[in-house]
Amino acid sequence: MVNIKEIDPASSPWAPFGIQLRNSRRAAGLKQGQLARKCGVSASYVSFIELARRPPSEKFATKADEVLKTGGTLMLMWWQHKHTALVPGFPEYANYENRAEQIRLFEINIVPGLLQTRSYAAAFEVGKVRQHTATPEEAEERVAFRLTRQQCLDRTPAPFLHAVMDESCLRRMIGGRDVMVEQMAHLEHMASRPNVVIQVVPFSLGENQPFLRMVHLLTMPGPRFLAYSETEQRGYLDKETESVTALSTSYDRLAVEAENRTDSLAMIRSARRDLEWMSD
Repeated sequence: MVNIKEIDPASSPWAPFGIQLRNSRRAAGLKQGQLARKCGVSASYVSFIELARRPPSEKFATKADEVLKTGGTLMLMWWQHKHTALVPGFPEYANYENRAEQIRLFEINIVPGLLQTRSYAAAFEVGKVRQHTATPEEAEERVAFRLTRQQCLDRTPAPFLHAVMDESCLRRMIGGRDVMVEQMAHLEHMASRPNVVIQVVPFSLGENQPFLRMVHLLTMPGPRFLAYSETEQRGYLDKETESVTALSTSYDRLAVEAENRTDSLAMIRSARRDLEWMSD
Protein backbone atom coordinates (compact mmCIF):
# COMPACT_ATOMS: atom_id res chain seq x y z
CA MET A 1 0.00 0.00 0.00
CA VAL A 2 1.38 3.42 -1.00
CA ASN A 3 1.80 5.84 1.87
CA ILE A 4 0.31 9.15 0.71
CA LYS A 5 1.50 12.09 2.78
CA GLU A 6 -1.25 14.47 3.78
CA ILE A 7 -0.43 18.17 3.57
CA ASP A 8 -1.35 20.77 6.17
CA PRO A 9 -2.79 23.79 4.27
CA ALA A 10 -1.02 26.09 6.74
CA SER A 11 2.36 24.41 6.41
CA SER A 12 3.49 26.52 3.45
CA PRO A 13 2.22 29.46 1.38
CA TRP A 14 2.04 27.07 -1.58
CA ALA A 15 0.36 24.20 0.31
CA PRO A 16 -3.21 25.16 -0.80
CA PHE A 17 -2.04 25.06 -4.43
CA GLY A 18 -0.47 21.63 -3.91
CA ILE A 19 -3.62 20.28 -2.27
CA GLN A 20 -5.81 21.62 -5.07
CA LEU A 21 -3.49 20.16 -7.71
CA ARG A 22 -3.55 16.73 -6.04
CA ASN A 23 -7.34 16.76 -5.63
CA SER A 24 -7.89 17.84 -9.25
CA ARG A 25 -5.43 15.22 -10.54
CA ARG A 26 -7.15 12.45 -8.59
CA ALA A 27 -10.57 13.62 -9.78
CA ALA A 28 -9.29 13.36 -13.36
CA GLY A 29 -8.06 9.82 -12.71
CA LEU A 30 -4.42 10.64 -13.44
CA LYS A 31 -1.25 9.56 -11.68
CA GLN A 32 1.57 12.02 -11.11
CA GLY A 33 3.59 10.61 -14.00
CA GLN A 34 0.63 10.85 -16.38
CA LEU A 35 -0.04 14.46 -15.46
CA ALA A 36 3.67 15.22 -15.75
CA ARG A 37 3.83 13.89 -19.30
CA LYS A 38 0.79 15.88 -20.36
CA CYS A 39 2.29 19.04 -18.87
CA GLY A 40 5.80 18.50 -20.19
CA VAL A 41 7.47 18.22 -16.78
CA SER A 42 8.92 15.42 -14.66
CA ALA A 43 6.95 13.32 -12.19
CA SER A 44 9.21 14.59 -9.40
CA TYR A 45 8.29 18.17 -10.34
CA VAL A 46 4.59 17.36 -9.87
CA SER A 47 5.35 15.56 -6.62
CA PHE A 48 7.34 18.47 -5.22
CA ILE A 49 4.54 20.90 -6.07
CA GLU A 50 1.86 18.69 -4.51
CA LEU A 51 3.99 18.47 -1.36
CA ALA A 52 4.54 22.27 -1.43
CA ARG A 53 8.32 21.77 -1.60
CA ARG A 54 8.68 24.13 -4.53
CA PRO A 55 6.46 26.80 -6.11
CA PRO A 56 4.80 26.08 -9.46
CA SER A 57 5.66 28.11 -12.51
CA GLU A 58 3.05 30.19 -14.28
CA LYS A 59 3.46 27.96 -17.34
CA PHE A 60 2.77 24.81 -15.31
CA ALA A 61 -0.29 26.32 -13.59
CA THR A 62 -1.73 27.28 -16.98
CA LYS A 63 -1.05 23.86 -18.54
CA ALA A 64 -2.34 21.93 -15.52
CA ASP A 65 -5.59 23.91 -15.64
CA GLU A 66 -5.94 22.99 -19.30
CA VAL A 67 -5.18 19.29 -18.77
CA LEU A 68 -7.31 18.91 -15.65
CA LYS A 69 -10.14 21.14 -16.95
CA THR A 70 -10.29 23.05 -13.69
CA GLY A 71 -11.70 26.25 -15.18
CA GLY A 72 -8.68 28.37 -14.30
CA THR A 73 -8.65 27.43 -10.60
CA LEU A 74 -4.92 26.69 -10.43
CA MET A 75 -3.93 29.77 -12.39
CA LEU A 76 -6.14 31.88 -10.17
CA MET A 77 -4.45 30.47 -7.08
CA TRP A 78 -1.05 31.16 -8.65
CA TRP A 79 -2.04 34.78 -9.24
CA GLN A 80 -3.45 35.15 -5.75
CA HIS A 81 -0.13 34.11 -4.29
CA LYS A 82 1.92 36.25 -6.64
CA HIS A 83 -0.24 39.36 -6.56
CA THR A 84 1.17 42.67 -5.38
CA ALA A 85 -1.20 45.07 -7.10
CA LEU A 86 -4.69 43.90 -6.14
CA VAL A 87 -7.00 45.69 -3.74
CA PRO A 88 -6.63 44.11 -0.28
CA GLY A 89 -9.50 41.70 0.27
CA PHE A 90 -10.13 41.04 -3.41
CA PRO A 91 -7.98 37.88 -3.76
CA GLU A 92 -10.06 36.18 -1.04
CA TYR A 93 -13.25 37.13 -2.87
CA ALA A 94 -11.88 35.90 -6.20
CA ASN A 95 -11.17 32.50 -4.67
CA TYR A 96 -14.82 32.17 -3.69
CA GLU A 97 -16.03 33.58 -7.02
CA ASN A 98 -14.11 30.89 -8.89
CA ARG A 99 -16.09 28.18 -7.04
CA ALA A 100 -19.49 29.88 -6.90
CA GLU A 101 -22.60 28.27 -8.39
CA GLN A 102 -24.21 31.66 -9.01
CA ILE A 103 -22.57 35.07 -9.42
CA ARG A 104 -24.73 38.19 -9.22
CA LEU A 105 -23.06 41.51 -9.97
CA PHE A 106 -24.00 45.16 -9.93
CA GLU A 107 -21.54 47.63 -11.42
CA ILE A 108 -21.59 51.37 -11.90
CA ASN A 109 -19.37 53.38 -14.30
CA ILE A 110 -17.39 50.38 -15.54
CA VAL A 111 -18.25 47.08 -17.23
CA PRO A 112 -17.91 44.14 -14.77
CA GLY A 113 -14.47 42.54 -14.83
CA LEU A 114 -15.86 39.13 -15.80
CA LEU A 115 -17.29 40.70 -18.96
CA GLN A 116 -14.42 42.97 -19.99
CA THR A 117 -12.37 42.55 -23.14
CA ARG A 118 -8.59 42.62 -22.87
CA SER A 119 -8.45 46.00 -24.64
CA TYR A 120 -11.05 47.55 -22.34
CA ALA A 121 -9.34 46.20 -19.20
CA ALA A 122 -5.94 47.41 -20.41
CA ALA A 123 -7.27 50.89 -21.26
CA PHE A 124 -8.85 51.22 -17.82
CA GLU A 125 -5.62 50.26 -16.09
CA VAL A 126 -3.56 52.60 -18.29
CA GLY A 127 -5.72 55.36 -16.85
CA LYS A 128 -4.56 54.34 -13.36
CA VAL A 129 -0.95 54.59 -14.53
CA ARG A 130 -1.56 58.10 -15.91
CA GLN A 131 -3.09 59.07 -12.57
CA HIS A 132 0.03 57.73 -10.81
CA THR A 133 -2.06 55.34 -8.72
CA ALA A 134 -0.45 52.26 -10.31
CA THR A 135 2.80 51.33 -11.99
CA PRO A 136 2.84 49.83 -15.51
CA GLU A 137 3.78 46.48 -13.94
CA GLU A 138 0.85 46.63 -11.52
CA ALA A 139 -1.52 47.55 -14.35
CA GLU A 140 -0.34 44.58 -16.40
CA GLU A 141 -0.76 42.28 -13.41
CA ARG A 142 -4.33 43.45 -12.80
CA VAL A 143 -5.30 42.87 -16.42
CA ALA A 144 -3.81 39.37 -16.40
CA PHE A 145 -5.61 38.53 -13.16
CA ARG A 146 -8.92 39.81 -14.56
CA LEU A 147 -8.61 37.66 -17.67
CA THR A 148 -7.72 34.65 -15.52
CA ARG A 149 -10.88 35.19 -13.44
CA GLN A 150 -12.99 35.03 -16.58
CA GLN A 151 -12.05 31.39 -17.12
CA CYS A 152 -14.49 30.41 -14.37
CA LEU A 153 -17.35 31.06 -16.82
CA ASP A 154 -16.09 28.21 -19.00
CA ARG A 155 -15.77 25.56 -16.32
CA THR A 156 -18.05 22.50 -16.17
CA PRO A 157 -20.63 22.95 -14.79
CA ALA A 158 -20.56 26.66 -15.59
CA PRO A 159 -21.75 29.12 -12.95
CA PHE A 160 -24.85 31.23 -13.59
CA LEU A 161 -23.85 34.87 -14.07
CA HIS A 162 -26.41 37.65 -13.57
CA ALA A 163 -24.87 41.06 -14.30
CA VAL A 164 -26.87 44.24 -13.69
CA MET A 165 -25.09 47.32 -15.01
CA ASP A 166 -25.84 50.97 -14.56
CA GLU A 167 -26.29 52.73 -17.92
CA SER A 168 -23.08 54.63 -17.15
CA CYS A 169 -21.18 51.41 -17.91
CA LEU A 170 -22.28 51.74 -21.54
CA ARG A 171 -21.77 55.48 -21.83
CA ARG A 172 -18.49 56.11 -20.03
CA MET A 173 -15.76 56.19 -22.67
CA ILE A 174 -12.90 53.84 -21.82
CA GLY A 175 -10.03 53.59 -24.29
CA GLY A 176 -11.71 55.39 -27.16
CA ARG A 177 -14.31 54.48 -29.76
CA ASP A 178 -12.80 51.27 -31.15
CA VAL A 179 -12.25 49.79 -27.68
CA MET A 180 -15.81 50.62 -26.68
CA VAL A 181 -17.30 49.19 -29.88
CA GLU A 182 -15.44 45.94 -29.27
CA GLN A 183 -16.59 45.92 -25.64
CA MET A 184 -20.25 46.45 -26.55
CA ALA A 185 -20.05 43.67 -29.16
CA HIS A 186 -18.55 41.40 -26.50
CA LEU A 187 -21.44 42.15 -24.15
CA GLU A 188 -23.87 41.22 -26.93
CA HIS A 189 -22.02 37.94 -27.43
CA MET A 190 -21.93 37.13 -23.71
CA ALA A 191 -25.63 37.92 -23.36
CA SER A 192 -26.36 35.10 -25.82
CA ARG A 193 -24.83 32.48 -23.52
CA PRO A 194 -27.33 30.29 -21.65
CA ASN A 195 -25.59 30.81 -18.31
CA VAL A 196 -25.41 34.62 -18.57
CA VAL A 197 -28.08 37.27 -17.98
CA ILE A 198 -27.23 40.93 -18.56
CA GLN A 199 -29.56 43.77 -17.55
CA VAL A 200 -29.09 47.53 -17.80
CA VAL A 201 -30.38 50.04 -15.24
CA PRO A 202 -31.38 53.18 -17.17
CA PHE A 203 -30.49 56.65 -15.91
CA SER A 204 -34.24 57.30 -15.68
CA LEU A 205 -34.46 55.08 -12.60
CA GLY A 206 -32.86 58.00 -10.78
CA GLU A 207 -33.07 57.95 -7.00
CA ASN A 208 -34.73 54.52 -7.05
CA GLN A 209 -31.39 52.90 -7.87
CA PRO A 210 -30.40 51.41 -4.47
CA PHE A 211 -26.63 51.02 -4.82
CA LEU A 212 -24.02 53.78 -4.94
CA ARG A 213 -21.11 51.41 -5.55
CA MET A 214 -20.45 47.94 -6.92
CA VAL A 215 -21.98 44.93 -5.18
CA HIS A 216 -21.19 41.26 -5.85
CA LEU A 217 -23.28 38.40 -4.47
CA LEU A 218 -22.16 34.77 -4.55
CA THR A 219 -24.10 31.56 -4.07
CA MET A 220 -21.68 28.89 -2.93
CA PRO A 221 -22.31 25.13 -2.74
CA GLY A 222 -24.24 24.25 0.39
CA PRO A 223 -25.83 26.69 -0.27
CA ARG A 224 -23.90 29.51 1.35
CA PHE A 225 -24.24 33.19 0.48
CA LEU A 226 -21.51 35.84 0.40
CA ALA A 227 -21.37 39.51 -0.55
CA TYR A 228 -18.48 41.68 -1.66
CA SER A 229 -18.05 45.42 -2.11
CA GLU A 230 -15.05 47.72 -2.14
CA THR A 231 -13.78 51.25 -1.79
CA GLU A 232 -10.73 52.70 -3.50
CA GLN A 233 -8.60 51.43 -0.62
CA ARG A 234 -9.80 47.86 0.01
CA GLY A 235 -12.45 45.21 -0.54
CA TYR A 236 -14.87 43.78 2.01
CA LEU A 237 -16.12 40.19 1.96
CA ASP A 238 -19.33 39.85 3.99
CA LYS A 239 -20.31 36.43 5.33
CA GLU A 240 -22.99 37.61 7.78
CA THR A 241 -26.38 36.17 6.86
CA GLU A 242 -28.46 39.19 7.86
CA SER A 243 -26.48 41.80 5.93
CA VAL A 244 -26.03 39.55 2.89
CA THR A 245 -29.79 38.88 2.83
CA ALA A 246 -30.50 42.63 2.90
CA LEU A 247 -28.17 43.23 -0.05
CA SER A 248 -29.70 40.29 -1.92
CA THR A 249 -33.20 41.70 -1.43
CA SER A 250 -32.11 45.10 -2.78
CA TYR A 251 -30.44 43.39 -5.72
CA ASP A 252 -33.60 41.45 -6.58
CA ARG A 253 -35.66 44.63 -6.48
CA LEU A 254 -33.13 46.38 -8.73
CA ALA A 255 -33.29 43.50 -11.22
CA VAL A 256 -37.06 43.94 -11.40
CA GLU A 257 -36.70 47.70 -11.97
CA ALA A 258 -33.95 47.30 -14.59
CA GLU A 259 -34.65 46.81 -18.27
CA ASN A 260 -35.48 43.20 -19.15
CA ARG A 261 -33.02 41.05 -21.11
CA THR A 262 -34.40 41.96 -24.52
CA ASP A 263 -34.56 45.70 -23.87
CA SER A 264 -31.15 45.64 -22.17
CA LEU A 265 -29.63 44.01 -25.24
CA ALA A 266 -31.28 46.69 -27.37
CA MET A 267 -29.64 49.38 -25.22
CA ILE A 268 -26.23 47.73 -25.63
CA ARG A 269 -26.69 47.52 -29.40
CA SER A 270 -27.83 51.14 -29.52
CA ALA A 271 -24.73 52.20 -27.58
CA ARG A 272 -22.53 50.27 -30.01
CA ARG A 273 -24.19 51.84 -33.05
CA ASP A 274 -23.86 55.33 -31.57
CA LEU A 275 -20.15 54.66 -31.09
CA GLU A 276 -19.75 53.33 -34.62
CA TRP A 277 -21.19 56.55 -36.01
CA MET A 278 -18.82 58.71 -33.98
CA SER A 279 -15.99 60.39 -35.85
CA ASP A 280 -12.40 59.71 -34.75
